[in-house]
Amino acid sequence: MANESDSDLDLFDDDYGDIATRPVSRVIPKNQPARPVVQHAPSSSSRSPDVSIPSNTQPALDQHAFDIEEKDGAYVDWNVETQGRRVGYENLSAIDWIFEYTKERQRIRRLLANSKGLSGTAKQLLDASHVWVVLVATGLLVGLLAAFITIASDWLGDLKTGYCKDSQAGSQFYLSKQFCCWGHDELSQCQDWTPWRKALRIDNLGGAYMVEFIFFVLYATLFAACAAVLTKSYSTFANHSGIPEIKTMLGGYVIKDFLGPWTLITKSLGICLSVASGLWLGKEGPLVHLACCCANLAMKPFDSLNRNEARKREVLSAAAASGISVAFGAPIGGVLFSLEQLSYYFPDKTMWQSFVCAMIAAVTLQALNPFHTGKIVLYQVQYTTGWHGFELFPFALLGITGGLFGGLFIKVNMFVARLRRSDMYPLRNRPAWEVAITAFIVALINFPNIFMRAQLSELVYYLFAECVTIGNNDIFGLCKATLGGSLSMVTLLLTAAGLGTILAAITFGLPIPAGIILPSLAIGALYGRALGVIVELIHKHHSDSIVFAACEPDVPCITPGTYAIVGAASALAGTTRMTASIVVIMFELTGALTYVLPIMVGVMLAKWIGDIFGLSGIYDSWIQLNEYPHIDNKDDVAVPQVPAANIMTKVEEMTCIDAARSYSVEDLRNLLRTTSFRGFPVLRSQRHSISEGLVPHDQKPAKNILLGYISRVELSYALDHASKIAGVSSPVRSATLMCHFMHSGDYDSTTSIDLRPWMDQTPITLHADSSLQLAVSMFQKVGLRYLLLVDRGSLNGLLTKKDIWWVLNANQFRKSSNNFVAGAGMLRNGPPDGTDDYGEAEGLLREDGR
Repeated sequence: MANESDSDLDLFDDDYGDIATRPVSRVIPKNQPARPVVQHAPSSSSRSPDVSIPSNTQPALDQHAFDIEEKDGAYVDWNVETQGRRVGYENLSAIDWIFEYTKERQRIRRLLANSKGLSGTAKQLLDASHVWVVLVATGLLVGLLAAFITIASDWLGDLKTGYCKDSQAGSQFYLSKQFCCWGHDELSQCQDWTPWRKALRIDNLGGAYMVEFIFFVLYATLFAACAAVLTKSYSTFANHSGIPEIKTMLGGYVIKDFLGPWTLITKSLGICLSVASGLWLGKEGPLVHLACCCANLAMKPFDSLNRNEARKREVLSAAAASGISVAFGAPIGGVLFSLEQLSYYFPDKTMWQSFVCAMIAAVTLQALNPFHTGKIVLYQVQYTTGWHGFELFPFALLGITGGLFGGLFIKVNMFVARLRRSDMYPLRNRPAWEVAITAFIVALINFPNIFMRAQLSELVYYLFAECVTIGNNDIFGLCKATLGGSLSMVTLLLTAAGLGTILAAITFGLPIPAGIILPSLAIGALYGRALGVIVELIHKHHSDSIVFAACEPDVPCITPGTYAIVGAASALAGTTRMTASIVVIMFELTGALTYVLPIMVGVMLAKWIGDIFGLSGIYDSWIQLNEYPHIDNKDDVAVPQVPAANIMTKVEEMTCIDAARSYSVEDLRNLLRTTSFRGFPVLRSQRHSISEGLVPHDQKPAKNILLGYISRVELSYALDHASKIAGVSSPVRSATLMCHFMHSGDYDSTTSIDLRPWMDQTPITLHADSSLQLAVSMFQKVGLRYLLLVDRGSLNGLLTKKDIWWVLNANQFRKSSNNFVAGAGMLRNGPPDGTDDYGEAEGLLREDGR
């Protein structure tokens, strides 16, 4: 098969494969005899630089694999521009999207070139099936995990109020209240469920209340403290929701071990304990994190996915959809959630993969049937009545309330989070005590209010449901017919909504697994149901009003449960600033197409009102708080109208490598020891330091033509392996083994190392006079790690991803920190060649710039 392209970007050759590994004939000067060179061919498990070694060192090289065709009579030349080789990515650094997709294109072309005939077709089909095997396995694992978490958390949560004891078969303590009372039309008829007052044989009402109160508080505190100890001892990555970190990772950031097996196990157990404790948190957000952990585990056997960071993030986007699918029983909503809230890069094939993974997870959970009701979430309801035009006004009022709630909630939650991180906070370094004390206080507040005492999933179900559906199991008294009972219920609903807002703002951020989606739904459902009851009372006492002319006589006209649905959707929209995905999730929860329009009205108004307080939802606010360098490619952010050169790290402030000189291995190792930069531009300079061979900091080079860029990790890896292959063990030998970054026929192949294979010879560049808006667009759309600013080929400066992030979040950063970082506290007002000294820029260029 012939080459498809002869351009430098076409990095695959039919005979030799990737040009980063193929031998190319070197031009030998006429006055220099041809000298055979042994080239070490990199393998998938060991990559090393090309080292010219004399023939007497051949025994030391036998331990490495070589391609015999590349050894015989081959000469090495790296004049061909390449993106260089990659060792891997450091923790808390950005990936190179361009390189990863280029690598995948090379792999596919190599596979096609080596796949001939029937066996080749089978090999291609097997390779294409890897992603589907991972998606199916992920869906199955997520469904099983969701069923386990649902059953375990329900049992532990019910344990706070009593246990199951069958009078005939003995103790069946492993059953939750729902399964213990299975088959009874009314919960009051269930004799097997034994409250703690009954177990201790306390008949006095006051004593019984105190006993149930004590057990409730103690179990809630115990469960929460166990969750905190579990996450602190085994995996701190299991804390919180995980969605801000998932969103940052899908944007190209590397957080090692965040999706590891210990995180999966710890968060699965911890979320059961957290939910059972009765804290105002949910399992929906953590299920997204767990789904990505399952996908990461399923990808391990497949190198085509596991070793390509870009393809890995496509699979993780699909896995995130399955987490929402099992959390809400909404496969389509899960796909839209991944597209709208999480994913950085979401092509059409990823949407199809997300749909398949979400569907497999939902079918698995449906087959397990954890509630024995045919539903995959407890609060899935159906409505038999429609709505009337006059109800648009209260629905709009719920939307406005949801936006106000979301904006207020985010402000309070951010205030509490910053307070926890301050030196004034007494429990800053005592996470278990902090969680235990918080759970104790929350339990004290929850127990007296019947709506706050229940598990949130059970509460949301009863708030959503119609009175006809609830029947005689009205454990909250939501269907009381009297005026006094309704007004009392409205008071309890609004009190629970207000206290729930405060408790959820305090809880979200504790060092335990915790989500915010279900608490937002519960709070919105509480005030939504309260408004529905009020409207129902008005209709009951003024049914002959012209406002209710559309209502039929002797037929229920107002359904308070629908107000709870619209209120829940608006509260969630105000908190997360999601739109379409919330509407679809609510539609899949209710199955009522007629209520899509009221839900859309509530969500739209909540989004508009919430944006008045700030464009960032709760997850983006946590990304800003944690200072993750996530740049959303969907955001149309306001960018300062200044040249990119005004905020770049100027070349005089960087340490650059001069390709016009040779460096010993010891020189480069000393460079790594004495600098903290994450990479080094490679220049060809006429004026340079004779002693060090580096471009000085105190003067601008007369000529600094950019040749490429080499990252710190690649340079360190190359030096270590070059020394190993060449048998360099002493500092004296390291001082004589020379390295070079530019082709020349004068180099002695017996004592020199060519580091060009490890250098990116085609870095992305931009003219130094370009606007910052253009630079930001390149980071957003292309997913760059760094951008080099040049003028007629001469390097002027550098921008990193975190520098851009600081610029886009400068106002938010100024409110939360007084430390200076590039682009955060000020912009350069002087010309690019000015003498203002702002210090070395933070960002991905530095090891400590995370």
